[in-house]
Amino acid sequence: MLNALSSFDSKALDLDCAAAAREIEDAIQRIVAQDLRRQGIVLGVSGGIDSSVCATLAVRALGPERVLCILMPEKENSPKSTRLGTLLCEHLGVTPVMENITGPLEALGCYERRDNAIRRLFPEFGPGWKQKIGLAGNLLDADRVNYFTLTVESPEGERQTSRMPVDVYLDVVAATNLKQRIRKTVEYTHADRLNYAVLGTPNRLEYELGFFVRGGDGLADLKPIAHLYKSQVYQMAAYLGLPAEIQGQSPSTDTYTLPQSQEEFYYALPYDKLDLALCAYGRGATEEEAAAALDLTVQQVRRVYKDITAKRRTSARILRDAHLVQPVSVGDEA
Repeated sequence: MLNALSSFDSKALDLDCAAAAREIEDAIQRIVAQDLRRQGIVLGVSGGIDSSVCATLAVRALGPERVLCILMPEKENSPKSTRLGTLLCEHLGVTPVMENITGPLEALGCYERRDNAIRRLFPEFGPGWKQKIGLAGNLLDADRVNYFTLTVESPEGERQTSRMPVDVYLDVVAATNLKQRIRKTVEYTHADRLNYAVLGTPNRLEYELGFFVRGGDGLADLKPIAHLYKSQVYQMAAYLGLPAEIQGQSPSTDTYTLPQSQEEFYYALPYDKLDLALCAYGRGATEEEAAAALDLTVQQVRRVYKDITAKRRTSARILRDAHLVQPVSVGDEA
């Protein structure tokens, strides 16, 4: 239990970026060479803050010739992602590989499965329409049972929103998760041909609160920034001198065709507020202490803590290794 608010106010997230960078770079070198016995790193980049920081740290650790950055656009994601990913690679002196994943997604029915599910709520949904899903309500305003809404926009710009029945929600998410899983398949294909390791890019909010897809962006051989809060990743981006446009990026999912923030889709709080709340929660701060530090009421903190607890349970389930009926020894590593 903390005894003072100063232990977890905003200053608690101030990062010694030089020391943190050295620690991560040393770990990348050691893990790749000694633990994984690979020759380099593969990662997907989009110009987002997390993948940009990870790519930069990998290049600093191994050199640009041993880091393969892959751009994986598809027909529905923002062209800005490809542009910023290319900008990052130019900044790092890395020649990226371009893998357009539209074809595999069409072949597996990603778009068709999702659209068929959407039409169960909005029969008129079709070509030229846009869509997104999001959490309903405001976590701070009232106790709630989380549920998702579906928003569609016609080619004329008219929007409609409806609560998603569970079966529609599951079908839409299952279809769109193909995007993360195909990207990870591409990464491992290149990793296999080069004898490289796959680097994952989740920050602490994503890793601890389960904002990833099992077998998709949750799959990797090493995850070097999983201990860093999102706020700290932004601090690292500034320390590493990433291009200003990348540093200024707001967190987004870039999964649905309407603009969508991570807060709207999953977290229900701005990342900087949630960083502080998760820090307080993890250090055992009382609801009263956290409320004073976060400038929230005790009741609001109670709701946030409850949401954190539920999301951490979700994360633990999807991070867990496969269950075995009996333990199986695979031998000691040399």
